This record gives sequence, C-alpha cells and structure tokens, in this order.
Amino acid sequence: MRIPLFLTLLPFIPWMRRTNRSMIAADVFAGLTGAAVLLPQAIAFSEIAGLPPQYGIYSAFVIPIVAALYGSSWHLVSGPTTAISIVIFATLSTAYTPGSSDYVAAAFTITLLVGVFQLALGFARLGQLMNFVSHSVLLGFTSGAAILIIISQIKVLIGPSAPDVTLESIWLAHDFRTVVSRINPYIVGIAGLTLATAALVKYLAPKWPNYLIGMIIGSVAAWLVDAGEHGVTFVEPIASALPNFQLPNLSMSAVQSLSQGAFAISLIGILEAVSISRALAARSGQRIDSKQEIIGQGLSNLVGSMFSSYAGSGSFTRSGLNYEAGAKTPLSAILSSIFLLVIVYSMISFVSYLPVAAIAGLIILIAFRLLDFGQIRHIVATSIAEALILGFTVVAVLVVNLELAIFGGIILSLGIFLRRTMQVDVPIWAPNQNNHHRSFVSSERPGVQECPQAVFARMQGPLYFGAMEGLKDIFRRIEETRPGQKHLVLGIDGSIGMDFSGAEFLAEEAQRRQVRGGGLYLIVKYPRLREQVVRYGLSRELGSGHIFRRKSEAIPRLISQLDPNICAGCKARIFLECPTCPPRKSL
Repeated sequence: MRIPLFLTLLPFIPWMRRTNRSMIAADVFAGLTGAAVLLPQAIAFSEIAGLPPQYGIYSAFVIPIVAALYGSSWHLVSGPTTAISIVIFATLSTAYTPGSSDYVAAAFTITLLVGVFQLALGFARLGQLMNFVSHSVLLGFTSGAAILIIISQIKVLIGPSAPDVTLESIWLAHDFRTVVSRINPYIVGIAGLTLATAALVKYLAPKWPNYLIGMIIGSVAAWLVDAGEHGVTFVEPIASALPNFQLPNLSMSAVQSLSQGAFAISLIGILEAVSISRALAARSGQRIDSKQEIIGQGLSNLVGSMFSSYAGSGSFTRSGLNYEAGAKTPLSAILSSIFLLVIVYSMISFVSYLPVAAIAGLIILIAFRLLDFGQIRHIVATSIAEALILGFTVVAVLVVNLELAIFGGIILSLGIFLRRTMQVDVPIWAPNQNNHHRSFVSSERPGVQECPQAVFARMQGPLYFGAMEGLKDIFRRIEETRPGQKHLVLGIDGSIGMDFSGAEFLAEEAQRRQVRGGGLYLIVKYPRLREQVVRYGLSRELGSGHIFRRKSEAIPRLISQLDPNICAGCKARIFLECPTCPPRKSL
C-alpha cells in the first residue's frame, strides 16, 4: 500500500493522533525526568567535544526535537553523545584550537555534513548495510574512546600548569611521575567527590538524577573550600540560553577537510540510533522503520547545524531512562528538551559556579560506564574472529585515529563476514535403504550406499562470485574421489541466491559432465531461485530435462540416462525405481 504524501512529509501525524490525556501525563513525567539527566550530560559532552558548554545545551535542545518528530521510535532520545563528542574533538583538534571561534564554526560545518550524509543513506535505503557491521566494532570503538576520554581528563585533574597529557606521555615512566607530582589535590578531591556521589546515587537510587546530584554536591564542596583560590577553574558563563540561527561555513576547503570525519560520525550516529531504537522496540513491541529513523537523525543534524548545535545521535542512557520513566510517544523527548531550556534559562547565571573539576568527574564516570567488561569477556571467550575485530578497533582508536579506526573496524568486520559467506558446504547424500520411503541421508552414515553412476549433493551456501574458488575445489574433489559417478544431481537450498558467476559456474560444470558422458541435474524448488535460473539463461544451457522441482521428478529422468550395462550388474538397487532396470544376467 502506498503511503500518503503528507505522512511522508509529516511522519509525526500518526502518533500525535493517537495521543490522549493519560499518555500526555506519562510523557510529561518522562520529559521532566530526562531533563534532569540531560543538563549535566550536555555540559559534560560539550567539554569532551572541546566546545563551550552552551553548545552542548543547544544540541540537547534542538536535535532531540527534530529527531523525535521525524524518526520512527517512540522512546529514542537523541542529542549529544559520548562517542560522537570524542570523534568531533579528534577530528577538529588537529586543525583548530578547541573552544576557539574557528573550532566552533568547524563543528557546525561537520554537523551539517553529517546530516547530509545520513539523509543520503536514508533516502537511498543504504542504512541496512549497517546490519553487516559487527557489534564488536562499535564495542571496540566505544572502549577505545572511553580510554581516550579518561586520559584527556587527567590534564584537568592536574590543573592549569599541567603538561600535555597523551597516551604516549603516560606510557613513559618519567612523564608519568611528572604527571603525578603535579596533581592538584583540590581538583582531584572535587572530581572524586562528584564521581563518587553520582556512582553511589546510581547504585542506591537508580531512578534519581545521579549526574545532577553529583554535580550539585561537587559545586557545593568547591564553594565551601573556596576552590577558586586553589587553582580550581569554573565553567564559562553562558551568554544566551537560546541558540542563534546561522548558516555553517560551506567553503570548498572546509567541506574537503571535514568530509572524512563527517562520514565516520554519520556511520556512528546511524549505528547508535538504529541499534538503540531496535533494542527498545523489542521491549515495547513497536515496529521500527530503520529508513525513517536514519532520515530523522540526518534531518536533526542538518537543522541543528543551523541553530548552534553540534552532531548528535540516539543516547542509550537517556533513551533507556525515557522508556523506564513510562514514556508513551516521542512527545516525551520533545518535552525533555523544552524543560531543559526552561531550567537553563532560569538558572543561566548559576552555570558559571560549576567547577570544571566536577564536570571532569562526571566525564570520567560516563567514560568508565562505556567499558562493558561483561561484553568484552563474552566476545573474547566465544569468538576468536570477533575478538580480533574488537582488539583491532581498540588498538586503532588508541594508536592511529578515531576515523580510521571506525573505517578499519568496519572493513575488517565486512571482510570476516564475506569470508564466512565464501565457505560453501556441499554434503553428499544418498537414499537410506533401511527406510521404507528411501529418504535421503548423509552418505557418510554406516550402511548407506551411493549409486555407482550418480552422486547426489546439496548446495549449502551462496552461489555468488566470492564463493566460486571454493566451489571449484569442492566439485573437483567430488570428481576425483568418485570418477565413476559421472552424473551429478545437485539440490540448491532455497535460502541462498545466485548471481551471474554462480549460473556460469553451473553451466560449465554441466558441460564438463556432458563431455565425460554424464550430466548435471538441478533440483530447484523455490520460485525465486527458479526465476534466477531462467534470468541467467541456465535453463537454456542445461535444458528443461535437467531442472526439476523435487527429487521424485529428477530420479526417474536420471535412471533413464544411466548406463544399463552398469545397472544390470549393480547389487545396490538404492532407488525405488531401480527394480525397473534390467536385472543382472546370470552367467
């Protein structure tokens, strides 16, 4: 059924129509709960991204509203995230000074490019390609990013006089001693108190806004000890709670330099949003439209870039909290953003009292929670291939750079996936003579005999160009180990497809068998495969007498093509039709 045009342009109409008073009440409560968590996260994420705090707040206001209106999930809450924030910083910090006006302008440009890439992937229905990206890539990326985030906060804990702290400097023993010797106890104390408070609240009262409580406790402690006199810095004042409209810089040089990072961020955003929305849909029973979800993410970043926002995606923490708080529709995400704006507008003068050390404590806690040790142990214990992908991605994040780590991990996971699809199995089957119906079983079973003139095989795997080399080896092995069985009856599984290379391979095999005095017979049951057989000209190459729907049709035709002299001397008589063959003449 064709979707009406107004629903394509305004996908929020259906859920708005079904909203009632009780659902709105539930969404209001969920929105208030989400806003309390969103404020400290927005400030922390902007710090990770190397941006002034207001831009994290703007992103947490604009992006969730657009994504909720144009996405498909009822519970997904979008906005700034840890993973995207760290990639923003890694991409821009090499060419711009974090926090500078040029840096901020570049962040808006890369956000617009992210939106364009995601919209293109959504409209082209290429978002489904993300299904082939291993979960280990995303886990490896987030684990490596978490380590980098924690390292980046060491400089904050040491204080303004700290040297540049990198993975390399920490690795060197003498630099490590230098770092420890310069630690500011006031900064570490405030950060530690904030972190411990947030973690303890999360443990004792999971539904309470632990980040907000931790930030308040850290700020109060900083005020009590007069932290400003001891080297503790505070968050820069926010000039305005409302974002301004401004078109990003789209000069050719800016687009060229930022495109690679933007594409990496767009892939991360899609992976986060689609995987989170699907996970929540499995619990709520909702059907997710991945294409619409990707379009919603792309549109939110596109619009956000024009309203002082940097790139965002679905947040697992906020989305999970939204669902647990009882949200019924995307209205909860919209209300959460509106409530956030009200809170910030009413408390804008208090933001400058937030110590940067408290933000650092929250950032370290957020980063630590990204390290899913249970998942890592499970992958290492169960799959060598997935463990290699995980390890490669983590090392690439730490040693190379984030963009290349993402692309490298995706390429490696696709390579392993393709390698698995190339591993085709062609087991040999034969009728079970101990069974009244002579049902086919593996020829390796004790007591099972094969026809001396024909071999029955079953194709288990894809018939496409990548599997051809392996298939040729298997078919030659069958030919070498069964030289007298010149006829081959091949059943093709209905779950696999066929491309031109696969059809060409079967045509060549038929010619080889024909030259040897035998033939190739195909059993193709499923309509889709039969259409492919016709489309690639295979039915013309083999002839209608060599393609069947079931074994019961193929066996009589096969027996009619066998050498009657060999049949006359055969003692096996494995087919029900064999008694009709000429009996062996007595000497």
